[in-house]
Amino acid sequence: MLSALSTLPLRKKTLAAAALLAAASLTLSACGGTDDSGSTVAVVSEEPGSDKAATVLDQPFEKPDLVLKDTRGKTYDLRKETAGKPTLIYFGYTNCPDVCPSTMSNIAVAKKQLPKAQQDELRIVFVTTDPERDTPQALGSWLKGIDPQAVGLTGDFATIQAGARTLGISIEPPKKEKGKVVSMHGTQVVAFSPRTDAGYVLYGEDATVDDYTKDLPKLVEGQKP
Repeated sequence: MLSALSTLPLRKKTLAAAALLAAASLTLSACGGTDDSGSTVAVVSEEPGSDKAATVLDQPFEKPDLVLKDTRGKTYDLRKETAGKPTLIYFGYTNCPDVCPSTMSNIAVAKKQLPKAQQDELRIVFVTTDPERDTPQALGSWLKGIDPQAVGLTGDFATIQAGARTLGISIEPPKKEKGKVVSMHGTQVVAFSPRTDAGYVLYGEDATVDDYTKDLPKLVEGQKP
C-alpha cells in the first residue's frame, strides 16, 4: 500500500525505451474484486527497481491511439482530446481495493497543490482494465470521489489492451479464481508532455504524494522532473 505520509526520496534514471518496455511488461498487480462472501483479495508484485519513483525516458512513448467512451458515454479520442495538454495516463479498475485508488488519490492530492489554472490544464486519464463492470456510470461515480476532473475511459477490452501494450503496460482480462474476481494489470503512470505529446516520464506504484507534488509543476510545463 502507498502512504500519503511517505517521504521516500525521488530518484530518477534514464533508460533506453527497449529496456523500459521489458521491465514494464513484467510489472503486474493482481487487484482483487469481491469474492462470493464479500471479502477482498489483492496481491501486488514487487517492481524491479521499485525504489525509483520516476524514470525519465530517452526515447519517449507515442501517445496511444485510443478512441473509447468517457463517463458521459460519449466518444473520447485520447490523442485529439489531450493534444497539447500535460497528461497522466493510468490503467486500472474501480473494484481494485488498493493500488488503483491509492495511485489515483496520490495524484489527486498532489494536483490540488497546483495553481487553479494549472489544475484545469492537467489531464488525468484513468483507462479501465475491467470494461465489463466499469461502465461509464460506474467510472463516473468512482472518479467523482477522487477527482471530478479526471477522465474515465472504457470500451472494448482488446482495444484497451492494445493501447496499454504500446506503453509497455501489460493487462489481462479479469477472471474468477476460487470465487474471487482478479484483474492483472501494470501499475505504471505515464506522463505526456504538452510540448511534444510524447510520454517521457514513467512512475511506478511506489510513487508518493510528495513525489507527484514535486514533479507536477514541471510536468505541466513539459519539463523533466
